[in-house]
Amino acid sequence: MPNLGGGAKCGACEKTVYHAEEIQCNGRSFHKTCFHCMACRKALDSTTVAAHESEIYCKVCYGRRYGPKGIGYGQGAGCLSTDTGEHLGLQFQQSPKPARSATASNPSKFTAKFGASEKCPRCGKSVYAAEKVMGGGKPWHKTCFRCAICGKSLESTNVTDKDGELYCKVCYAKNFGPTGIGFGGLTQQVEKKE
Repeated sequence: MPNLGGGAKCGACEKTVYHAEEIQCNGRSFHKTCFHCMACRKALDSTTVAAHESEIYCKVCYGRRYGPKGIGYGQGAGCLSTDTGEHLGLQFQQSPKPARSATASNPSKFTAKFGASEKCPRCGKSVYAAEKVMGGGKPWHKTCFRCAICGKSLESTNVTDKDGELYCKVCYAKNFGPTGIGFGGLTQQVEKKE
């Protein structure tokens, strides 16, 4: 039948598509309202469409239907997909899941994720990311990050550490620095003249 002044036929509804409402994909024309995924019915655009022969899909449904299958094939970086594709009529064999041990989950993984394994050397309590200050290679609470002798609050510019304890530079110099004449402290006794 000849096309008398109308546009092309829509690839989804087979009705005439006029130029103002036309979207072209894979050599076929579609109405804007008919341009949706054939599996999930989500509206598509030029960045989300994936065509297979005469069918159009969103990229997710296309991957489920025609993409690689099996363990290790997710829908993005670091993704673990639990979708079986049953709503698309897909069926594939899944390998049996290994039995999990009845013991508690690995505590080191839990504590590493939530930060509970890091203890403040001063108070012995857990140090969480929001309150963590590093000094001497160890995590400290902001409130515990003080000189062990004078109690002065410390910063990265005035902190020194010795044997796992933090000191301000002044207290460190007085207690652990060089001593003798010329170093701020007298170690020799001066005889008094009578």
